[in-house]
Amino acid sequence: MKAASLSEIKEQLKALPQKQLIECCLRLAKYKKENKELLTFILYEENDLDGYIRSVKEEIDNGFTEVNSTNVYFAKKTLRKVLRIANKRIKYAGSKTAEVELLLHYCTNFKGIPVKWNKSQALINIYNSQLKKINAAIATMHEDLQYDYLKDARRLEL
Repeated sequence: MKAASLSEIKEQLKALPQKQLIECCLRLAKYKKENKELLTFILYEENDLDGYIRSVKEEIDNGFTEVNSTNVYFAKKTLRKVLRIANKRIKYAGSKTAEVELLLHYCTNFKGIPVKWNKSQALINIYNSQLKKINAAIATMHEDLQYDYLKDARRLEL
């Protein structure tokens, strides 16, 4: 089965009555956890982006407490897991400000882990790729915000 384009889906959704639209959304939420999480964000947290960012930062902090500092390999696994969670939450928010704040928070925590990560090329690559994403997101923002966030990003550079 070939999937319809986004514009075709939009036209079909406009034509549906409200009751059918609700059933369609519930059916989507039933089959995939990510869809349910996105609907939860849209319905409950989209209006309070600052509160959402705070809760995601707490989730990131909790992930960093689980980092296994005895072995770089296990630390890398946990760091990638936390990064996957952060990226998923960033995707839900759909905001460059949220992306920059959450990635800055991730990198700040990354620098503070008790592993000698600067001796592992894999961890250095993870860190540097996040810095690149931060700088790319900052470049698309308003000039006043760019100045504030660039100051924070420069502190994180190796």
